[in-house]
Parts: sequence; structure tokens; C-alpha cells
Amino acid sequence: MAFCELHYFSEPLQKQTAATVLLPESNFKGPFPVFYLLNGLSDDHTIWMRRTNIERYVSGLPLIVVMPNGARGFYCDAPQGAAHQADIVDLVRYVDTRFQTRAERSARCIGGFSMGGYGAVKLALQYPDLFSSANSHAGALSFGHGSKLEFPETKPVLGQDADGGGPNDVYRLIAEADRSKLPHLLIDCGVDDFLIEESRAFHAHLEKLGVPHDYKEHPGAHNWDYCDLHVQEAVAFHARHLGLS
Repeated sequence: MAFCELHYFSEPLQKQTAATVLLPESNFKGPFPVFYLLNGLSDDHTIWMRRTNIERYVSGLPLIVVMPNGARGFYCDAPQGAAHQADIVDLVRYVDTRFQTRAERSARCIGGFSMGGYGAVKLALQYPDLFSSANSHAGALSFGHGSKLEFPETKPVLGQDADGGGPNDVYRLIAEADRSKLPHLLIDCGVDDFLIEESRAFHAHLEKLGVPHDYKEHPGAHNWDYCDLHVQEAVAFHARHLGLS
């Protein structure tokens, strides 16, 4: 596969930023679907390539993988800060103009770990015309829903909506979503992960609403061994819904 480092100027961020891109083997002919894979709070766009075997796991698929730099912005547009939500939307459009993509909802999926797991679910719900499926590995899913976890970013990113109910609250987003446009959802977490209750609570919320989704708990903690193992399941999940398997 081709492994690219994409450096570009982000209009929403008003700065240079970067993304890592994996392109399919030359024997595959485009256009291709795209998997957007989001980093966690303390990482950047290089982390999935450095800490997992994602390149090997997608090597047999006609699939582009884009790994943007989410910094510490929780993939939200901060009221007085960086617009990381708008940056991802802008990146989708940029990727569609620069690579051989199928520029349609049915050919896009999104996933992530921790902060990125939250971001993937949130963005898929906020932009139902962009993503057909989303997965969360150990997502910080109560961020924006009055989380009891203390993040330095909570007030700066959420502002007056830090206690929940705002535009970045995935509980509110899923409750108010158009059921005909809901993405396919996969939520998983390790039973020894400090975010396990976040996944359990969101799973219970989805069940209460009657929203179809896949939910799995596995052995493991909040680390890259867990991600390396279970991103393989995420790839298979998305491949199925993209019609690649």
C-alpha cells in the first residue's frame, strides 16, 4: 500500500495541519470508499500507524484510510477556540478532490479510540449525509453530556454546554436523529478500561431508544494492545456495510 503524509492548510483551523493516508494496492481500481480513523486525546495523526497494524489489516481491501490530527479538540467547534469539527468536514471535501474516492455517504465510514471514539459517533450523528457507519473503541461518550470525568478541555471546548444537552451531546443527537439516516453503529470497550461505564451507559441509552447497534465488551484496558486487536473487528464491520465483504 501507499503510505502518505498529507500536509495542508485547514481553513476552519486557520493553520497548517496534517493527516496520514493509506491508499489501496495498485491492483485495485478506484474510485474507493474512505475510512476516517480518529486519534485520542494525547495522540496525533501518526498514532494508528505507529501503535497498530492498521496498514496490514486493510491491505486486502479497496479502501482508503484517512487519519487526521484531532489534537485535543474532541472534534468539536469550541466557542472561543479551534474548529476541529469543521476541520474534519473540510478534510472530507479535500480528500474527495485529491484522491480517487466515491464521494457519497454510502462510501464513507468513521471510527476512533477514546476521544476519537466519541468524535466518530458525534460526527456521524451530526452529519448523517456524510457517514454511513461509525465505531467507537472505548469512547469518551459522555463528553458533552455532563461527564463526571475531568478533562481540562471540557469548559474551553463546550463552553456553557459543559453540563450536557448542547450540540455536542451524543445522547441528545441520537434521540433527535432522523431514524431513516442513522449510521450503523459499533460500540466496544475493554472491561478493565476506565471508560467502560461510558460505553455501557450509551449502550443502555441506545437500547432504551430502540436504536439498532452492535455492542461488545472484551478483555482489556485503555491501551494500544486493545486497539490493535479490535480495530480489526471495526474494519470488518465497516467493510460489511460498505459492501466490500
